[in-house]
Amino acid sequence: MESIVERISRQHFWSFHGGVHPPEQKELTNNKPIKHLALPKQLILPLQQHIGRQGDLLVKVGDTVLKGQPLTASSNPMAVPIHAPTSGRISAIKPSVIAHPSGLSELCIFIDVDGEERWIERKACQDITQLSNQEIINKIANAGIAGMGGAGFPTHIKVNTKPDINFLIINAAECEPYITADDLLTCEHSESIIEGIQILDQLLNPAFILIGIEDNKPKAIAALQQASKGLEKIKVCVVPTKYPTGGEKQLIKVLTGQEIKSGSLPIHQGIVMQNIATCFAINEAIRHDTPLLQRVVTVTGQALAKPQNVWALLGTPVSHLLEQCGFDNKGMVRSPVIMGGPMMGFSLSSDMVPIVKISNCILAPSAKEMPSAFTGASQEVECIRCGQCADVCPSQLLPQELQWSAKAKDYPQLAKLNLSDCIDCGACAYVCPSHIPLVQYYRVAKAEVRQQQQADLKAEKAKLRFEARKKRLEQEKIARELKHKKAAEARKAAMNKATPEAVEAKSAVAAALARVKAKKAASKQVEPSETITPDNVAQTAEPAQQDAKAKVAAAIARAKAKKQAQQEKDTETNKLDSADADKKAKIAAAVAKAKAKKQAGNETLPVSSEESASKESTNEENTNKDSKLDKKSAAIAKAKAKALAKKQQSAEESAPETSTDSTMNHSEDAAPAEQVTPQNDAQSKKAAIIAKAKAKALAKKQQSTEESANESASQASTDSTMNHSEDAAPAEATEPAEQVTPQNDAQSKKAAIIAKAKAKALAKKQQSTEESANESASEASTDSTMNHSEGAAPTEAIKPAESAESTEQIKPQNDAQSKKAAIIAKAKAKALAKKALAEQKNTGQNGNDLNQSNE
Repeated sequence: MESIVERISRQHFWSFHGGVHPPEQKELTNNKPIKHLALPKQLILPLQQHIGRQGDLLVKVGDTVLKGQPLTASSNPMAVPIHAPTSGRISAIKPSVIAHPSGLSELCIFIDVDGEERWIERKACQDITQLSNQEIINKIANAGIAGMGGAGFPTHIKVNTKPDINFLIINAAECEPYITADDLLTCEHSESIIEGIQILDQLLNPAFILIGIEDNKPKAIAALQQASKGLEKIKVCVVPTKYPTGGEKQLIKVLTGQEIKSGSLPIHQGIVMQNIATCFAINEAIRHDTPLLQRVVTVTGQALAKPQNVWALLGTPVSHLLEQCGFDNKGMVRSPVIMGGPMMGFSLSSDMVPIVKISNCILAPSAKEMPSAFTGASQEVECIRCGQCADVCPSQLLPQELQWSAKAKDYPQLAKLNLSDCIDCGACAYVCPSHIPLVQYYRVAKAEVRQQQQADLKAEKAKLRFEARKKRLEQEKIARELKHKKAAEARKAAMNKATPEAVEAKSAVAAALARVKAKKAASKQVEPSETITPDNVAQTAEPAQQDAKAKVAAAIARAKAKKQAQQEKDTETNKLDSADADKKAKIAAAVAKAKAKKQAGNETLPVSSEESASKESTNEENTNKDSKLDKKSAAIAKAKAKALAKKQQSAEESAPETSTDSTMNHSEDAAPAEQVTPQNDAQSKKAAIIAKAKAKALAKKQQSTEESANESASQASTDSTMNHSEDAAPAEATEPAEQVTPQNDAQSKKAAIIAKAKAKALAKKQQSTEESANESASEASTDSTMNHSEGAAPTEAIKPAESAESTEQIKPQNDAQSKKAAIIAKAKAKALAKKALAEQKNTGQNGNDLNQSNE
């Protein structure tokens, strides 16, 4: 450390690699004082005028603002606010062209100047020792101060450092040709600058404060030495003029001999650097409560009539500055205007670009002064690999290789070649014999690399968000499944813990609820208004406090049980019928065999006259006996038919009574007779019609059954008569009469037995048919009752006469059919008896004739 201080005291400094000595051209403006310009008609303020992020808007279109009023707020450490440079009205907030080599547009605030220069309230501070470091830092941040040397880094972040600071370096070199803004500011406001340096000293407390300034600024050097007299900590260091001594790393190398490694910052080596214009702005903000509203701008060039330094409000269009300095572009091919110096500046695409915090020069050269500004890049030729660019590069890079990689967009190779260390000084382009604008290639490549880095950063953040979301969803799924599992286990445990008493209590509660519902339904019923007469078949009962649904269910269950029993009976009857048919076939076969044997025996027996006479008498007796048996059988069949008819009639009478009973039960359970709706009346009529149709079908079936029975009986009698006639002896036979009579008698008995069995089977079948008809009528009545109980409350009374009428309509029809069937059966029985008697007489007469002929 002692050697560095000694060298500084002897004004013996180090040097850096490369550098050039271009024509200075500072004499155009360094001998004129800073000029205050007239207010422009409109100011254009970009929201972002520094490295970092833009602040949040605090105003809107139409608002009136005062001078010094903040227009944005700092919501981020890298966000610096902007303020209204003068009073006026916000006329627009929209994108506009900004000071950028690519001519980009960003969001800007347009202020129509009112010319009144009305300030906001301010509080000056004469004794800065009363303020704490944090208060000073907050004031610097709220004043919107950023590095005014060209980098634009937020000052409040740079001065808020905790490590020990060895050197605080104040950059006053201003090595760029043409630019004299810092030179004139130092000459006119050296005391304010020294006060600003003292504020930084209070914040950083460095070991040494070094002010680096080139030897081509004698007036500024003298002013600084005079202002810092008596301050041993501050050293004014006059360094040789060489471009780019004003670079941060280059000035540190010159003053301290230390090199800042690639990717490292000066703060890592205990060094902090601030521009001399920044020190002036810090003093104005802390002592006078004045935010950064204006700065000194060098407006120079041979194309101007009055080049000089001016105080330009932030947001002032470049066209206003050129107009104030006498810019005349008549006769020119185009109007070349450069923001910045000839080495590091860039051409403007529009003269409406506003002045910002880092703008320090507006250059308007003539064609003779700077031909390249008019011809552009048309003189560019291929690189001849002379290497002069590498020799003058202050950062010790390889400019030609950087240019090749930038053209090829080889970003990894650019990173290897340390493109980020390039300070865009333009020394390489200045010495290039091929007139290659190397700095332009580097700026484009840097922008593309930054965009790629931002895209990669966004992709990485998106990946992290996706992975975090995926992990969160998986955790939620696991938690949800675990929750469901626990709930299922809890339900299962609760079911297992349920005691019989709890189950019984639950059943009791359900039964109580059912009773309550039944009572509620019964309470809605209305008392009957009419009395049913005894002439009606069904009588209306008073409403009972019973559950209608339970009775209906019981009725349905009974009907289903009856139907099932009937189906079982029908199955048994079918089995008996098949057994009777087999038995009949076997009996017929046996009779045929007996007849054949008897006929064979009768053919060989002789007969005498007495025997024939006795035989004739015997035959007559047998005939009489057979006729008596036939009459008896007919009478029996007639009696059975009458009994069957009566039984059928009683069954039919019981069917409507059952329907009437079900109707009465329904009326007792559900509602009074006078409240039955027309819908239920129609259902009752429909049930009566169905019962009537079923009775008709039953009568027809009975009639066909009786006709088949009569035909069977007639066929059996005919067969017995034929057998009897065939069994008689021929003319040669002499069989006695005693042998014929028992045979006829046996056949008649056999026929009677068969007829009796058929009559029994027919009666059983008829009985089952009647029972099924009764069940159908009962089911129909039950269905009508259910429909009535489930429907709405009845509004009209059912007339019992209708039910009786339907019953009377069914009964006479069934009675007539039964009588008709009985008469037919009786007639058939008589015809069968007559036929059998006639055949017997014919058989006896033939036998007598044969006997006489034999005699």
